[in-house]
Amino acid sequence: MKLKSILLGAVAALSFAGAGVAQEVTLRLHQFLPAQATIPASAITPWAEKVEAESDGRIAVELYPAMQLGGAPDSLFAQAQDGVVDIVWTVLGYTPGRFPKSEVFELPFLITNGEDSSAAFYNYVMENSADEFASVHVIALHTHGPGLFHSRNPITALEDLQGMKVRGGSRIISNMLAQLGAEPVGMPVPETAEALSRGVIDATTSPWEVTPSLRIAELVTNHIGFSGEQGLYSQTFGFVMNRGTYESLPEDLKAVIDANSGLETSRMFGRVMDEGDLVGLQIAEEAGNNIVTLDETETARWKEAAQATIDQWFADMEAIGIDGQALYASAQEHMAAASAE
Repeated sequence: MKLKSILLGAVAALSFAGAGVAQEVTLRLHQFLPAQATIPASAITPWAEKVEAESDGRIAVELYPAMQLGGAPDSLFAQAQDGVVDIVWTVLGYTPGRFPKSEVFELPFLITNGEDSSAAFYNYVMENSADEFASVHVIALHTHGPGLFHSRNPITALEDLQGMKVRGGSRIISNMLAQLGAEPVGMPVPETAEALSRGVIDATTSPWEVTPSLRIAELVTNHIGFSGEQGLYSQTFGFVMNRGTYESLPEDLKAVIDANSGLETSRMFGRVMDEGDLVGLQIAEEAGNNIVTLDETETARWKEAAQATIDQWFADMEAIGIDGQALYASAQEHMAAASAE
C-alpha cells in the first residue's frame, strides 16, 4: 500500500510538472494602421490566427491597431526592443539613422512587386545587415509594391513636381523628393488623409494598397506611376518580436514562431501588399480618377534625375564607414535573383 501511494504521488507530480510546461503565453502585437488596412487585415490577423492554431491555443495574440497602446509610429521598434510590447509591425524608415545598411531598398527605381522585393529584402538583410536587428527577433522583413504619387493636380512631367508639397515617408524618400524639385513634408502615413484634406500637402507618396484605408481616392483625383516594373521608391517594414519574450518561450512554442517566420512569411506579407495594390487601383478607377503611367521617355528623365539620391546615399554611407556601392550592388543582385525565381 505504501509503495502504491508513492507511485501515485510520483504520477501526480509528473502530471503537475507537465501542466506547468504546457503554459499559456499572451503576446501583445502593436502597429500603427487601422485594423481594416491591408496588412493588419490580410497578413497580421491571419498570422496571429495561424500561430494560435498551431500552438493548440497555448499562444494567444492580442492585436492592438492604430497605436492603441500609446506612443507614435516612430516609437514602435523601440517598444519591441525594450519589451513595452511583445511584437510590432512598423516602417523601418520611421526611425532614420537606425537601419543605414537596410535603407538601400528605399532607393529609387530598385524594387519591383511586393512579393519579389520582400524576398530580396529579407535575404539581403540576412546577408548584409542582420546586425541592425540584433536587439529583436525578426519574424518578417518586407517592402510594398511600386511607389507612386497621388496628387491634387496632374503630374505628367518632372517639371510638374516643382514646388509641390509632397508627403515623404522616410529620410531617403524625402531626400529624393527635394532633389526632384518638390517640397518634402515628412510624416507617418496615418497622418496623410488629414494633411491632404487641410491642404498641408498637395500630394503623397504611397503604394496603391494603403489608399483605401486612408480614402486617398476621395481626397485627390490624380495617380501617377511609371513605365516598367520598377517603382519610383519603396519603404521597408519590420515585423519583429522582443528578443527576451522569444527566448523565454519553451522550445515547442519557439518552433511555432519559427515556422511562421523568415523568408516565406516575408514573401507572404509582400504578396498581400500586391493584392492590396489591385484593390486600391480598382477603387480609384471606379471613382473615375485620372490614372497616369508616364511613358518610357519621361520615366527615363525621372530615373536620371533620381540618380542624385543614389549618389547622395553612397556619400552618406561613406561618411559613416559603410561601403554603400557594394551594398547597392548586393541589393540589385538579390532583386534579380528573387525576380528570376
